Amino acid sequence: QEEYVSKTPEYIVDEQGKRTKVILDIEEYEKLLEELEELEDIRACNEVKARGEEAIPLNQAIEEIERRKK
Repeated sequence: QEEYVSKTPEYIVDEQGKRTKVILDIEEYEKLLEELEELEDIRACNEVKARGEEAIPLNQAIEEIERRKK
């Protein structure tokens, strides 16, 4: 079975022709998720800087969280 791979999104529309859903190639979807995660990381970093807080490495943050649980 041959599969058609679209590089542009396809839309599902309602009875009025209004776009209600998007169909994406899985690779394109996964790329969007990766880019969103990166953007969220950048925003979180910018928020920390704006508050004047010092950013710490992830491993250090995990260790501190684990210590507080005990």
